[in-house]
Amino acid sequence: MAHVETPLVSVRGLGKRFSGVTALTGIDLDITPGTVHALVGENGAGKSTLGKVIAGVVRPDDGEMRVDGVPVTFRSPADALAAGIAAIQQEIALVPARTAVENVFLGREPRRRGLPDARAMRRRFDELRESLRFNVSPIGSVGVLRTGEQQKVEIMRAVARDARLVVMDEPTAALGVDEVEHLLAAIKRLRERGTTIVFVSHRLEEVKEIADAITVLRNGELVTTRPAAEISAPQLVEAMLGRSLQSAFPTIAPCSPDAPVVLSARGVRRSDVLRDVSLEIRAGEIVGLAGLVGSGRSELARALFGADQLDAGTVEVDGEPVVMRSPKDAIDAGIALIPESRKDEGLFVDATVARNVTMAHLHTITRRGVVQPHRERAEVARAIDEFDIRPGDPRQIVGTLSGGNQQKVLFSKWLLRHPKVLIADEPTRGVDIGAKLAIYEIIAGLAGEGMGVLVISSELEEVLGLAHRVLVMRQGRIARELSREDANPERVMHAAFGTETAQVAA
Repeated sequence: MAHVETPLVSVRGLGKRFSGVTALTGIDLDITPGTVHALVGENGAGKSTLGKVIAGVVRPDDGEMRVDGVPVTFRSPADALAAGIAAIQQEIALVPARTAVENVFLGREPRRRGLPDARAMRRRFDELRESLRFNVSPIGSVGVLRTGEQQKVEIMRAVARDARLVVMDEPTAALGVDEVEHLLAAIKRLRERGTTIVFVSHRLEEVKEIADAITVLRNGELVTTRPAAEISAPQLVEAMLGRSLQSAFPTIAPCSPDAPVVLSARGVRRSDVLRDVSLEIRAGEIVGLAGLVGSGRSELARALFGADQLDAGTVEVDGEPVVMRSPKDAIDAGIALIPESRKDEGLFVDATVARNVTMAHLHTITRRGVVQPHRERAEVARAIDEFDIRPGDPRQIVGTLSGGNQQKVLFSKWLLRHPKVLIADEPTRGVDIGAKLAIYEIIAGLAGEGMGVLVISSELEEVLGLAHRVLVMRQGRIARELSREDANPERVMHAAFGTETAQVAA
């Protein structure tokens, strides 16, 4: 008879409600030791809540949980940690003024004669760094470290506390591409050590790369649990949404070849990042901009928006030259930009929805420099309704919204005055699949109304699914232009890598 391994964690009939709203219902789940088990779903599907229950952060209302086959009741994260379960939440929970060494052993410092043993801590810290291959400085406060480095400190703390299972809730949400690669590599090394990981995420490409098993939740219910090798990305999307992947992209209305050119750039140059770039966007046209990281995509967006000064070149809107000295010049000419990072460049996350929506258009709601409340309320109400921002409370602090709704606020902020051209740089970064579909509909609708749209995305399927034409950048230049009919992943990637000649020769 084949040996059946006892699950490290097992839940049966798990349920949780918040103020009468059901977050989880009837969840049955087993987590196998030494594996990466991913929890995926849209925002509000219950994946983060389930992770918090496992880590003792949230107490369930119904059901049973077992660790190593033994029933447990966690009243706090400390109870979970005593059972070998630690959590790394979306918000970093370190003491900023203390060093990485002090944070790793905080509350569990090795002692000598009743005092913290600094040498023992440093020795153990160095052992952890070597085994995990983390290049984290032991000196200096962690508050100055990048987010990716701070997450490494959190992982070291969990390992130092002998955690057998680590719950990671959206650990890559705030990371750059390189930092994501380092984190996924670290997770693989933890798995090799025998550590179990519960990986909560909406980024399916990362889930497919890292997970051994995947559980899909929808509306607080468990839809399926499958080995990662046995479920494709389209099947994951279908399980998350309850509909097929074919419905992911809206119907894109054709763009007339005779439509007027709304944006024209000629010979655009900037230091070493943009080299003689020229492009046109017509009214009602979606142009996709693809390319590798560092190819100049975001730099082109910033240059066209006046955020970075040009060394040479011209920009025209509706045939009229525009001197781009600042973003105000671009805004006045009818250009809007959805920046790559909404938190760093797009939104005031500590301000209300109302303030964010109207900030770029104060002249429309003020009189003699004083905000007119009735005008502000009307404009914000229209934006909330048009972009389906949830919750629809203009007083809501933007930082408390889901990633998808924050992105909708960002769209509403720039589209309040209906610009002629929209530049959308990574328009769906950090949002779940449901919010992605809503943003795709917004972009398609804007083009259908005659707006010119430039979509810049690292997700190739996004560019191919939305664009009438695809421009591929490489080393600061437009390497190739492809029609919607001719564009496919192979052609785009060969142009991005500069391997088209080799392909033809082969």
